[in-house]
Amino acid sequence: MAKILVAEDEETLRNVVVRALSLDGHEVHQAEDGLVGLEILRDERVDLLLSDIRMPVMDGIDLATHALEQQPGLRILFMTGYSEQIERARGLGPTIMEIIEKPFSMNSIRQAVAAALA
Repeated sequence: MAKILVAEDEETLRNVVVRALSLDGHEVHQAEDGLVGLEILRDERVDLLLSDIRMPVMDGIDLATHALEQQPGLRILFMTGYSEQIERARGLGPTIMEIIEKPFSMNSIRQAVAAALA
């Protein structure tokens, strides 16, 4: 299966997403903000970055920008509860597989991850 980094500042949501993806057989790393995510990406190559857009310290778009410098072509899924962030995220180009609006079901996030990795 795939190696995935989940960057999400809301601990409860992050834990649920990590658990669901782990049950699907993925190796999942987790970060509570973009800066921690970037530190993980310095040590680990991942197949997919699943990141909240709005986070403290470093937001998901900055994280994705830095991640793409380290791993060009990295597949990225964004999660957001803020519709105004969607257009900003689309500016990163074709590596953005999907932008999932919160709240979402675990089934929908699992399907989005499967489609992004296909």
